[in-house]
Amino acid sequence: MRRRAPAAGPGLVAGLALLVGCGEPPPSPVPLPVVLRASISPGPANVLSAVMVVDLREADSALVRFGRAGEPLERATPAVAGPADSGEVEVPVLGLLAETPYRLVAAAYGPGGVTTGDTLQFTTGPLPVDLPAYFAGGADPTPGLVVFGAYPYGVVIDNTGRVVWYRHLDGGPTLNFQVQPTGRYTTSPIQPAPGDLTPWVEFDPLGRETRRLGCADGLVSRFHEMIAEADGGYWIMCDETRTMDLTPYGGQPAATVTGTVVQHVGAGGMLLFSWNAFDHFAITDLESSSRTGPAVNWTHGNALAFDGDGELLVSFRSLNEVTKIDTASGAVLWRFGGLASQFTLAATLNPFLGQHGLRMAGPGRLLLLDNRGIAGASRAEAYTLDEVHRTAVLTGTYAGTPSVIALLGGSTQVLPGGRVLVAYGNGNRLQEYDASGNVVWEIHGNPGYVFRAQRIRSLYTLELADSR
Repeated sequence: MRRRAPAAGPGLVAGLALLVGCGEPPPSPVPLPVVLRASISPGPANVLSAVMVVDLREADSALVRFGRAGEPLERATPAVAGPADSGEVEVPVLGLLAETPYRLVAAAYGPGGVTTGDTLQFTTGPLPVDLPAYFAGGADPTPGLVVFGAYPYGVVIDNTGRVVWYRHLDGGPTLNFQVQPTGRYTTSPIQPAPGDLTPWVEFDPLGRETRRLGCADGLVSRFHEMIAEADGGYWIMCDETRTMDLTPYGGQPAATVTGTVVQHVGAGGMLLFSWNAFDHFAITDLESSSRTGPAVNWTHGNALAFDGDGELLVSFRSLNEVTKIDTASGAVLWRFGGLASQFTLAATLNPFLGQHGLRMAGPGRLLLLDNRGIAGASRAEAYTLDEVHRTAVLTGTYAGTPSVIALLGGSTQVLPGGRVLVAYGNGNRLQEYDASGNVVWEIHGNPGYVFRAQRIRSLYTLELADSR
């Protein structure tokens, strides 16, 4: 026979009440994020950007959804982390159209969910009258944007050629405007002002100056290349000039000879590493016809790169040479190209001359712009090096039709899928090639002197499209 459960008498009820009273209280609901207020203002460097300042409560990040007036808010910025729980956060809005009204809404994110603020109105201003205009296209461009210098501006264009970002450069004539692995822009004048030991200027994605950089030990920096590091340090090329008697080498008795120095400088300005061409190279490494004047541009370093082992590669234009340097000891590990080459070059007609834009294309693979190579025409060339047996093979070439001669400047960039972006310096051409060497994108017409061009994925993170 089944037994019935006992009725709940007074003692049992009191016991249950006691147990409930001793338990944990029910959890409080997590509050929703709040957009307390938001304001919008023009970007500090160009009319194609804006800045929304959002005052948050119970939120850890915010983004901005935006669109042209009368259209859906289909675009959104990346989320920007804010102070814990509450406070103001600054959200850049980039890549806008000039002279266009927009609607913008801030969205706040937190543990309690997502909320939005009021809709704001903002109209962009007109472009500067001297800002260059471009028209570009191709059958199959790599997605993203292209960064280069068009003095007096640093510009970013999309694949149609539209300028989506720009920054007026005030430090004097320059050719180099580049994106760093740290997600910052940098530039330097061709010739620093006398006494200016920090001519390199760094900008954030909004175009605001963040710091100035230069060589240690009072040396003058070169505008050609600088590589910034996440910890605030950087690698930089500098010049040292000495007076030398070059009469034994066909030159003058008191020639001024300029050689390249490569420095690694810490975030606080401390010199961490220094390599000086005067300690490792000979004047006879330079062609005899270039040693005769009163001023000798001996090495002319113009590019830096790192291989997979973290060792340094330097391009020396005057020597027609790429040199690998041990970053611990400063020892020269090998020399490729030029009069002092230690490599046997196979499967090509003649070596590169006056090169620019040195980059690593993979283990033992170099990419560079051969400015004065085959038949005097310029082209990008990929080399595979056997560092043990000291042999080099030309494994790829990239050049447009008709041919172009770029005696000065230029760059290369390794892109996903074996693609290559090539700027031809004063040859006034900028093209992207697929792995087979076909042109898949270019700036139509004359883009001007493009000293260096780089593909990036986004205006917000400034992430390079390659993995340098």
